[in-house]
Amino acid sequence: MIGVRLVPMLVAQGHDVAGMTRSLTKADFLRGLGADPIVCDVYEAEALREAVIDTGAQAIVHLLTDLPDDEAEISRFTEANARIRREGTRNLLAASETAGASRFLAESVAWRLEGDAGAAVVELERTVLAAGGVVLRYGQLYGPGTYFEHELPDHPRIEIGEAARRTVLALEEPSGVLEIVSARDARVAQDGSSSTDRMFPAGSLNHAMSGPLPLAMPLSSCSKAP
Repeated sequence: MIGVRLVPMLVAQGHDVAGMTRSLTKADFLRGLGADPIVCDVYEAEALREAVIDTGAQAIVHLLTDLPDDEAEISRFTEANARIRREGTRNLLAASETAGASRFLAESVAWRLEGDAGAAVVELERTVLAAGGVVLRYGQLYGPGTYFEHELPDHPRIEIGEAARRTVLALEEPSGVLEIVSARDARVAQDGSSSTDRMFPAGSLNHAMSGPLPLAMPLSSCSKAP
């Protein structure tokens, strides 16, 4: 889960971070990471808007997915995950606009999904880009807490700690699609990228943030990978 690595990195840079979860049991966990926990369901649009307004967030980092801890059960979660990419993203964008947040970043994937899962990814990306946001296409995550703790997944891929570091830097990027992948994957994909696709390979983009921001981070309540 990227958020577990990302929150401490943001706090260490001086950002005020609010972490959203729909689970009361995770509030203390988020507090321990350094975030101000917000217990809210992304499908309750009015409560979500009020929660985001209350944070005073200038940036929203949308990391919501609905996936199981056991990779073997992913097929059972296809519909729920597609819903969160569609309805969850729309609700978060509406809340972000009402709150006056200036930046919106949303998690996507750097490989092609079939069927409705793929259609939901396309819809998420179009919705975010139309609103002037940033799409973060992560490679398959590997490392502690992912589906690939002890082996490497197929390409495209990215180590989870590096993925979190790239996400911190993405807060400074203009609207567009960012590929957060390994250096090898970036080299392979570069020739076919469009003008809106920018590669964030491991080890790149070492610039500093311009300054701390209040951030709201809707985090997944039950996922290991995007």
